[in-house]
Amino acid sequence: ESRWPFLFGAIIVPSLIQAVILPFLPESPRYLLLEKHNTSKAEKAFQRFLGKDDVSHEIEEVLAESRVQRNTKLVSILQLLRTRAVRWQIVTVVVTMGCYQLCGLNAV
Repeated sequence: ESRWPFLFGAIIVPSLIQAVILPFLPESPRYLLLEKHNTSKAEKAFQRFLGKDDVSHEIEEVLAESRVQRNTKLVSILQLLRTRAVRWQIVTVVVTMGCYQLCGLNAV
């Protein structure tokens, strides 16, 4: 009982290790390319992660995925429920999750 402060203090060691190592870790290539708009650093990060010199295909792939995401239209829940193509899938999922809640499967 008297040693419980040591248990809470044990988290200090991994957090200090993480704080020391964190500045040496590379940034995410996707973050550098899409958020920071820094193609050269993104290319260097891809080269470091993938271990190859030509990463132009990967950069183009990330940019194409970003264009597709920007063109995606978001729908509301009401619009989703009005869409006949997905209505039965939504009803099935809602009924299944309701049954899980009522039968106590989550407690198990």
